[in-house]
Amino acid sequence: MLPQGLIAQYGAQYGGLSGSPMVGYLVLVPVESPAAGSVGLPGVPAGAGAHPAPGPQSVVGGTAAHVVAGGRPVRPAGRGIAVDTERRNAYVDGRLLDLTYLEFELLAHLTEHPQRVHTRDHLVSAVWGYGHVGDGRTVDVHVARLRRKLGPAYRDTIVTVRRVGYKYTPATV
Repeated sequence: MLPQGLIAQYGAQYGGLSGSPMVGYLVLVPVESPAAGSVGLPGVPAGAGAHPAPGPQSVVGGTAAHVVAGGRPVRPAGRGIAVDTERRNAYVDGRLLDLTYLEFELLAHLTEHPQRVHTRDHLVSAVWGYGHVGDGRTVDVHVARLRRKLGPAYRDTIVTVRRVGYKYTPATV
């Protein structure tokens, strides 16, 4: 429900008084952005509602993340696969991977459960969701693409379990 003052001020200009619905937009600005503290709403102090970034990302494969002042993690150093689920980034030996949405979800799911064998049906329901219409070949294709992007040093960390599915085995670095 919009306050009457806003409807009176903007309603005629954007069609709110004529009975047609008004559409609003929410703009999210990253905390790290210099504009984050300068953009404000009437009656709301600058920086209100801004929360500091959480601690270091989840790291898989024995790598560590460097953290700058304020708790904001930066690109991980060292070797291995690192998955940052909050920022939706995945790294191999500190190099950012260019993954699609589903490739990232698949890698994140596998690395969250190392050494656990996942059936293709389980992966379809966990990564694609219950409403997905497809078969196990969809998983096979995405695993092949993910292995290619991991590169020769880490493609074998996703192990095929014949007639069952896949498991993630962290590389020994």
